[in-house]
Amino acid sequence: MECPNCHQKISGKECPNCGKDIPEDSLYCMYCGADLGMKETSGGQDEDDFDFENRVLCPDGACTGIIVDGKCTECGRLA
Repeated sequence: MECPNCHQKISGKECPNCGKDIPEDSLYCMYCGADLGMKETSGGQDEDDFDFENRVLCPDGACTGIIVDGKCTECGRLA
């Protein structure tokens, strides 16, 4: 898969619901919204324990991910 902004290669996988190519660590499909079955964030926290008030958004203005352990949870971009 290729980043739509910088055109660098991103590890990807196929969405089991719609079949489109999405970032490998995605929790949801960015095309159809399918839940990909991951119950924890890549930081190892349950969603119930996650601090939504102090989250850091991805610096890529087009990405909906957040920064966990120095990496975006959606596009994989390093913070």
